[in-house]
Amino acid sequence: MMIVEWFDATLVIILLACAWLALTTPNLLRAVMLFIAFGLLVALAWVRLQAPDVALAEAAVGSGLTGALLLSTLSAMQRAAQKRRAQGEAAPKSTKEESDAN
Repeated sequence: MMIVEWFDATLVIILLACAWLALTTPNLLRAVMLFIAFGLLVALAWVRLQAPDVALAEAAVGSGLTGALLLSTLSAMQRAAQKRRAQGEAAPKSTKEESDAN
């Protein structure tokens, strides 16, 4: 019984850390990967709560489909930025670059 309680507590701590890192990281690819990992960990939490149907839906939609769409969008954004650079236009500044310039 004690091992189960430790596992659940560890799962909650890892979920919170993963969510915090996904929200605060400046690297978009890392944020998407953390979002996918978060969705898989939430699916594991649903399994621990004895809701396997919800866990399957979370893994398929929350991590799988949404993660694939976010990765596709990130790829499209990077291609557009490369195309702008190739045409000689300046890429839009990020908020970090703007704050560094001030």
